[in-house]
Amino acid sequence: MKRLFAVIRSRGAAWNDSLPLEEQADWRPHADFMNALNDEGLVAVGGPLEGTSDALLIFWASDADEIASRLEDDPWSGEDLLRTTRIAPWTLRLGSLGPGP
Repeated sequence: MKRLFAVIRSRGAAWNDSLPLEEQADWRPHADFMNALNDEGLVAVGGPLEGTSDALLIFWASDADEIASRLEDDPWSGEDLLRTTRIAPWTLRLGSLGPGP
């Protein structure tokens, strides 16, 4: 059964702080990869946490291993632009994300 997970990804060593998000190396392949995860229903919502070097993703998944495995295929993972630093089960208590996959 799928459940919600909160995922924190942090900028890696290859991140260029002098460039905006959309000008980082391989932005388009990364964006396409993330959009595909959203289209699949795996990622419910996500985006950068302003004022930090982190991004927050909310996943629908069976377990943390499923998430870690899928994120390994992100072009930014292999290039050390983003690293997954935390995956934790999340219980939504306020609001709604819909029924999930």
